Amino acid sequence: MKKELLAKVVTGALLIAQTVLAAGAGAENGFKDIFNSKDLSGWDGNPKLWSVNDGAIVGCTTAEEPIKGNTFLIWTNGTVGDFELRCSFKIEAKNDQGFANSGIQYRSKVLDPGNWVVGGYQADMEAGPTYTGILYEERMTRGIMAARGEKVTWDKDCKKQVTGSLGKSEDIQAAIKKADWNDYVIVAQGNHLQHFINGKQTVDVTDDCEAKRATNGVLALQLHAGQPMMVQFRNLRLKPLKNETQSSADEIKKLQGIWNVIAMEANGDSLPQEEVTNIVVTIQDSGYTVKLNEGTDHGTFSIDMFSEPRQMDIHPKTGEH
Repeated sequence: MKKELLAKVVTGALLIAQTVLAAGAGAENGFKDIFNSKDLSGWDGNPKLWSVNDGAIVGCTTAEEPIKGNTFLIWTNGTVGDFELRCSFKIEAKNDQGFANSGIQYRSKVLDPGNWVVGGYQADMEAGPTYTGILYEERMTRGIMAARGEKVTWDKDCKKQVTGSLGKSEDIQAAIKKADWNDYVIVAQGNHLQHFINGKQTVDVTDDCEAKRATNGVLALQLHAGQPMMVQFRNLRLKPLKNETQSSADEIKKLQGIWNVIAMEANGDSLPQEEVTNIVVTIQDSGYTVKLNEGTDHGTFSIDMFSEPRQMDIHPKTGEH
């Protein structure tokens, strides 16, 4: 068999395993509601600014009683370390400037309990076209840690290094519904931080700055000072995560055994059925063997736990594909 076809077979055959992983990644198993949709039990903030209406947390400022500084609604039933948070948000400007800004604080610190002031990592959101989805460090020294569409490493010297792109900011913005409900996902695992909005990844940050990074802290919702605005949150669900090594091992366990291939795709195209017949993939630990009409191929694989859906890196013994 030609090397090019063998590469297609190996890659295509293991797509069946990727399907198993993708199905598991989309499940809600392990998530717990942290808002009861009725009242603010388990949350603490200025009662003049925060309320519940129609199953959503509502933060609202007015021209009559403006706030002088950013304030927060703080989750009081625990702290967060390695976790995934899923929720929906809607943000609206109630002024002629089009201004509205909010965010979700995580692994943060309460700096002023009397005024509900919080500082630390923030998954940003706004009514405008630029900041929704970025990683901002509230009340700390680093400010915008990753602009939208950036893949970033903050190195051991606490310097920002842009290492890649997740797409153009305007393309990500095009998927965000103005003054309507949008889905936000935050994944924090070790020093790796990721934000997603409506299924699109907005930032990917590796924080190697030991002097400034946070590994755990409070979760809170922001209400920004400035022009009158309203922000709403609903369906807040939280899932603690294991460390990356344990999680990867758990996913690999799902793939153990013998798989009979009935269809394959390579580069988005279906392979002819005659190339698929009698192909069998055996997965044992992190190794695989593919039995073909023309012989066998084998190698190893690893799972990227930070991709959504999960991705596999395949290392054939016959070469790198």
